[in-house]
Amino acid sequence: MALEVTSGAMATLLEEAARAAPQECCGVLLGKGERIDEALPAANVSTEPLVRFEIDPVTLFAAHKAERAGGAQVLGYYHSHPSGHPVPSATDCEHSTGDLRVWAIVGGGKVAFWRDSGNGFTPLSCQVVEG
Repeated sequence: MALEVTSGAMATLLEEAARAAPQECCGVLLGKGERIDEALPAANVSTEPLVRFEIDPVTLFAAHKAERAGGAQVLGYYHSHPSGHPVPSATDCEHSTGDLRVWAIVGGGKVAFWRDSGNGFTPLSCQVVEG
C-alpha cells in the first residue's frame, strides 16, 4: 500500500525547502496511519544549517504532546537537501533508528519518502491526494 500525502502537505514541503535555501528546512509529518495530512515546519536549530538539520525541540515536543491529547499522529520528519537529491545522505543513515517513521527529503524540486528501517532507509511509493 502506498503512502498517501495530501496536496497541501506536498506544497508545504516544496515551499519550505525553497524558502529556507540555501539552508536545510525541517519539520514534522502529521497524519494518521499511512496518510500524511500536514507538514509542520520547525526551525532548524543546527549549528550548521547549510549542511545539517536539527528540528527545534519545542516544535517536536509540542507535536508529540498534541498526539497524546488526541491530535494527529507524528508519522515522521522532513528536511531538505538544498544542493542535492531527495535521497538519504550518509549523515541521514547514521541517524537511522529503526523506529519505522517516515522521512520526507526534498531536493532538486522533488520530494521522496523513506521508511527508517534501522539499517538506513527503504524507499516508499506515494500517492498525492486532495487535501
